[in-house]
Amino acid sequence: MEDNGTEVTAAGIARLAGVGRAAVSNWRRRHPDFPRPVGGTETSPSFALTEVEDWLRRQGKLAEVPLRERVWQQLAGHPEGPLTALVQAGCVLVLVHDRPGAWKEASDGSDAHLAELLPTALEQVLTVRFGAPVVPVPDAERLRASAPLLRGVAELAAELGAPGAYEFLLGRHLDANPRQYTLTPGGPAALMADLAGPARTVLDPACGTGALLRAVAPVPDQRLHGQDSDPGLAALTALRLALHTGAAVRTAAGDSLRADAFDTLRADVVLCHPPFNERNWGHDELAYDPRWEYGFPARTESELAWVQHALARLRDGGTAVLLMPPAAASRRSGRRIRADLLRRGALRAVIALPAGAAPPYNIPLHLWVLCRPERAPAHPELLVADGGAAVAEARGDSDWESVRTAVLDAWRPFARGGSAPEVPGVSRSVPVIELLDDDVDLAPARHLPPPAAGGGAEELTALSARLGETLRRTAELSPPFPAPSSGSDGAPLGTAEPARWSLTTVGELARGGALVLRTGGNGPSARVLTDHDVLAGSPPSGTLPAVGEEPVLVEEGDVVVPVLGGGAVARVIDRATAGAALGRNLTLLRPDPAALDPWFLAGFLHGTANNRQASSYASTATRLDVRRLQLPRLPLDRQRRYGERFRALASFEEALRLAGRLGEQLVRGLYDGLTDGTVAPD
Repeated sequence: MEDNGTEVTAAGIARLAGVGRAAVSNWRRRHPDFPRPVGGTETSPSFALTEVEDWLRRQGKLAEVPLRERVWQQLAGHPEGPLTALVQAGCVLVLVHDRPGAWKEASDGSDAHLAELLPTALEQVLTVRFGAPVVPVPDAERLRASAPLLRGVAELAAELGAPGAYEFLLGRHLDANPRQYTLTPGGPAALMADLAGPARTVLDPACGTGALLRAVAPVPDQRLHGQDSDPGLAALTALRLALHTGAAVRTAAGDSLRADAFDTLRADVVLCHPPFNERNWGHDELAYDPRWEYGFPARTESELAWVQHALARLRDGGTAVLLMPPAAASRRSGRRIRADLLRRGALRAVIALPAGAAPPYNIPLHLWVLCRPERAPAHPELLVADGGAAVAEARGDSDWESVRTAVLDAWRPFARGGSAPEVPGVSRSVPVIELLDDDVDLAPARHLPPPAAGGGAEELTALSARLGETLRRTAELSPPFPAPSSGSDGAPLGTAEPARWSLTTVGELARGGALVLRTGGNGPSARVLTDHDVLAGSPPSGTLPAVGEEPVLVEEGDVVVPVLGGGAVARVIDRATAGAALGRNLTLLRPDPAALDPWFLAGFLHGTANNRQASSYASTATRLDVRRLQLPRLPLDRQRRYGERFRALASFEEALRLAGRLGEQLVRGLYDGLTDGTVAPD
């Protein structure tokens, strides 16, 4: 099979050409020579990548396919599927990384020559790295079909490095299939590794794509072990870790509860993000398993089975950190196991994370920190903490540096001495005897002392003064309105007729060079402007995965538009936000200041009717086609007059937001102060 075996969808063609999917549909209708579908379905056809490339070049719509996009399209359209292609690509990248000479010898020649030499070279390098054959070596026939992809992957490694190339391809695959995998985001993964501390031997019994093992800090003579029920994910984890670290890597395929591949291992650390709410976890066949030291879990308590599996694989004194659903801390069916974990000193901490930390994103998950005790402590205590208390009040998303700092500041003294100072609303060291009631409810919110009620009467007075000043400023910023027109008899004439402007679109302006259009969501960055930030008017607060691409950095005067949600919002970037990376689901418009005023542009993009005509209601999530947004053709001096008015409206809007936040804080503080006695009713 030659390279034309790689197929690409209409969405992929749109990415190659830098246009919307509607443009691809128009090309298919208007151009009889457009390539015919070679696969897919009638509603979602696929096309041969090489035919599409040739057609785009002939039409002058594509000078050269970027290397990253070409390799990604070859991987995504691989005849055996993208997961198989990722495994093959990872094998070649390990060879390029560890034995570049062997790759050069195999790749110098035809595809048949490459396919003939590659299996032996791959088997040698993979055996050295993994010992057991967890990553299957493809045969010559399959490698010949994949030869164009593998050559492209090696070329990409020369540009990004082998680890960067694999992170890019894996990141694109995970982004393209968000419902297929349960991922552990970088923030929670790093926090879990920090809580566990440095370790020579680490196990993840439900490793998925290897995010937790990848977050572990390297130490000399380190050994990383992972197991997953999906053989493809076990192979991906092995390859990812081999490219990321010099540690010895051992992974296995299989269900860790039913077929534990590391039953003799005693690890220093176990990290795990287990599957939640699994009824078919092996309850019937594992009733007499020796791992249930703390009680046989109920059928509905699969998470407590994973907790005890993790403890069984620890050496004495070792630490386990598990990401858990909040219900596991309070379900009555698990109270006896929770009680025994507490009595014997195995459960050390329960930490609540902010909502949105990891899937499922709508609930605040917990971290359980456990230790395999060498002996039962005389007076055991449990650390309860709320990482969500560190999240900024202005928005609901997590500032992970603040969360990490708050959690580790509570955990480190507790880990050293078995107790920690109390921080109202954030953390508390609770004697186990207080928790051993009929419910054994370990939810942190039930045991934390309330935070100080707005700082008491003194701070509430200061907050009230600040609110009053903000309200006065809001009134000053209130925009003036023209008096309604009236006729000769003094009666109002009614609403004015809409202006009859000559309109253009963002797409036309981009083609004419009046602005540059970019989309976000690639490349790591410490400051990322998210769509939530744009909607809330808050500072950059997000993160992006390291996928091997350069992030798009916003500049002062850029206009940023969210493409999801159906709202009429556009934000002009100021000096404080400049330099942040553009996040997912955002489009950046960079106007030429000699042709377009940024505030004029943002103001007209705010229009409700404008957004409605440029939105798609074909799915449950409204998506905005920014290229279809319209604005009038006006000379620059008249644009600036409109821009000044739009800038004043934006200042008024921000003052309203601030007044609302201050008002909410004042009301909450007064309620709390009156109910806890820190504020007197008179």
